[in-house]
Amino acid sequence: MVDYLVVGLGLAGISFCETLEQNNKSFKVVVDSSQTSSVVAGGLYNPVILKRFTLAWNAKEQLDLALPFYKGLEEKLQVQLDYKIPVVRRFASVEEQNMWFEALDKPNLHYFLSPKILQNNNDNIDAPFGYGKVLDTGRIDTKKLLSTYKNYLIDKGVLQEETFDFSALEIKENSVFYKGIAATNIIFATGFGLKSNPFFNYLPLNGTKGELLTIKAPDLNEDKVVKSSVFIIPMGNHLYRVGATYNRDDKTNIVSTAAKEELLTKLNTFLKCDYEVVDHKAGVRPTVADRKPLVGEHPKHKNMYVLNGFGSRGVMAGPYAAQQLYNFIENKEPLRSEIDCKRFIKRYLKSVS
Repeated sequence: MVDYLVVGLGLAGISFCETLEQNNKSFKVVVDSSQTSSVVAGGLYNPVILKRFTLAWNAKEQLDLALPFYKGLEEKLQVQLDYKIPVVRRFASVEEQNMWFEALDKPNLHYFLSPKILQNNNDNIDAPFGYGKVLDTGRIDTKKLLSTYKNYLIDKGVLQEETFDFSALEIKENSVFYKGIAATNIIFATGFGLKSNPFFNYLPLNGTKGELLTIKAPDLNEDKVVKSSVFIIPMGNHLYRVGATYNRDDKTNIVSTAAKEELLTKLNTFLKCDYEVVDHKAGVRPTVADRKPLVGEHPKHKNMYVLNGFGSRGVMAGPYAAQQLYNFIENKEPLRSEIDCKRFIKRYLKSVS
């Protein structure tokens, strides 16, 4: 008997597994490769929504927990995951500059916005109105994190690779059983795969497909993340990630020509050097209409829980939401009402009526 069976190993699953390890809890993990949003994510941690110059929900609390969390993972896994990198917002007009200064007066935003406009010194980027700089930003190498953590769990002998078979799950009052695994609790952290979960598919997980390009631009020589109509994220070796698209209709992980053309059209409005597209990836982000995570217990099965709905902010939200869920289960601490899946209890009651 282990304490937890965790289903899924994206940013949500890793965050919860690591929280369990920190608290000396035993667990097993079941995972497949059907969901790719964590793998193809840009990996940025950025507390500010740069389209609207607003603070992301609970950004300071999330960052305060996330940064030491990833530092601990770096030490444990003996890899570099956290790359401190500036994020700048390219201004398209004087009006946008003025909006930036207005945002500095908003509650808590002054912690994260530099009051100084940066002048553009890169001839290969068209930015005549300069940049606004966001503070306390960086990039987590999510691809490296997922692969090294998965190997770590394989070496520990606690990972089972397969598509979860719900027909093989037996639920008792104080335990669950799954193909030879007995656990006190089960956690579903499966991203957009939640849609096929018969226990939690009542939750309004919409899913938003995102596509990213990787370009090689030897002449660009940019060391900042530049946010304009698209992001340009330096990856090293003259490689830059460009993204991302938001498609609410297509729920596949298949790349599309239309998304590629959209990204390149936007990129070409401000990038002035030659480049080559060397990669193109897609994944479906687990998004929720109210832009808050889905965390908490099943209305009927009190040893069954969900950890999901991080959207495009899994790097920041994962450690925070995992800690919230752990404290809820083990220490009986109430969940933040904004993220508690009980906020959708009426949908569950309707689904079983």
